[in-house]
Amino acid sequence: MLLLAPTPPLSTATAHRRPGGSAASCIRCSSVRELDRSPSRPPLPPLAEAKQVVLVRHGQSTWNADGRIQGSSDFSVLTPKGESQAETSRLMLLADAFDACFTSPLARSRRTAEIIWDSRDKDLIPDSDLREIDLYSFQGLFKHEGKEKYGALFQQWQKNPSDCSIDGHYPVRELWDRAQGCWERILTHEGKSVLVVAHNAVNQALVATSLGLGTEYFRTLLQSNCGASVLDFTPQPGGRPPSVCLNRLNQTPNSPVSAESSAGRKSSKRIILVCQGATQSSSEGSLGGVGYAPLNMLGVIQAQKTAELLLDLKVNSIICSPQVAAVDTATAICEVQEAADCLGADCVPRYVEMKNLLGLEIDDAFLTKQKSLEQIVQSGWMGGMEHQKLKTLWAQSEDAWQALVNELPDGDGAESDRVVVAIGHPAIHLALLCRCLNLTMDYMPSFHLDDGSISVIDFPDGPKGGGIIRCTNYTAHLGRWSVPITKSTENNDEF
Repeated sequence: MLLLAPTPPLSTATAHRRPGGSAASCIRCSSVRELDRSPSRPPLPPLAEAKQVVLVRHGQSTWNADGRIQGSSDFSVLTPKGESQAETSRLMLLADAFDACFTSPLARSRRTAEIIWDSRDKDLIPDSDLREIDLYSFQGLFKHEGKEKYGALFQQWQKNPSDCSIDGHYPVRELWDRAQGCWERILTHEGKSVLVVAHNAVNQALVATSLGLGTEYFRTLLQSNCGASVLDFTPQPGGRPPSVCLNRLNQTPNSPVSAESSAGRKSSKRIILVCQGATQSSSEGSLGGVGYAPLNMLGVIQAQKTAELLLDLKVNSIICSPQVAAVDTATAICEVQEAADCLGADCVPRYVEMKNLLGLEIDDAFLTKQKSLEQIVQSGWMGGMEHQKLKTLWAQSEDAWQALVNELPDGDGAESDRVVVAIGHPAIHLALLCRCLNLTMDYMPSFHLDDGSISVIDFPDGPKGGGIIRCTNYTAHLGRWSVPITKSTENNDEF
């Protein structure tokens, strides 16, 4: 039986603002009951076979660089940096045999698509519904001009965009409806692997609507310039909508922990979910990485690579599962942080608080089935295991998430800056992502995490304001040991 870490009681002060490596680490619970789709929008069209869709936002544009509000205007073009980002994305996706590429007709997106698509022989497919969000009178303004000219309306757009009306239109609601129409065309295309090159807001809407999430999730699933997000769609019997898994969110050409804004706002408070490195048991095809299993050589490399990536940040505290693989991963990160002076990152060493959290521990039930990933997914083993075990995992994730959020201080200023790194098995991190988004246990199969991956959650409004997902399942930092961006969660060789 799992022991839950003692944590302070839940308080309304930290309530969420929204309603409602190795193959073995691809944790999915396919037989948990289907996700509830929004009744106000039609379901996704049924599929005859699996499909993978890669969403890429355009590279930096001239209006991005200037700080102008672009919306669906078409007056900006890619900057030299934007062209370079698109070229990096081309190389990142070079080995992928896409069957089709849908693109926004706007110049900044079209040019990005042309660079990535390169010499492939099929034509780009322009779709006007993939244009950026329509912002009407706000388009072309600098943000300070928006505040000066529109006052309370502009403030509402910043604070409550899904309920904001501009020139008699509700831009976010219109965008969600457009995204649903885009999915109808993308998913009914005959291709098994589809590239979509579009924009920040519309890509957010595509991710959200595919998962059945409403307009309240606008600005919650970040899309950086040339960031790639991957969605896997699996057909279901009886003509039902496909199941959907967000393989990864916002894998960017640059570091995911670089100093940039989240959804247009600076963030000095951050939780980074680090999946522990691979273990001997996980490399042998079981749901390993738990209990007394130490890191194998690949796991050691993954831990070191993650430690190098996090050297770009001053980590304040490391909180890990008490299990061996998590502790070993945490120790590697801590040692590199404390050697920052001799590694050239700082002039003084960094002292990092490191502690265990029992709420991040995984039950030994995950070792009771020695099956490959493919067998686990086909049988829906995680969803079919004793339901109480899954409920226990979900229940402990609530306390674990609250404990992590409680590590973030209120207030502004340099003294309140804080980076918290949480280290555990992919299964507990799946639950934590759902807790961050205020989703139910049923949404756990909608996300995917690999050994050695990181997921970054920013809190630009502090811990009371809820988290913004900067990226999930980021593995590019692992170098030659990274997981290919378009590796399917279904372990399907055809992808």
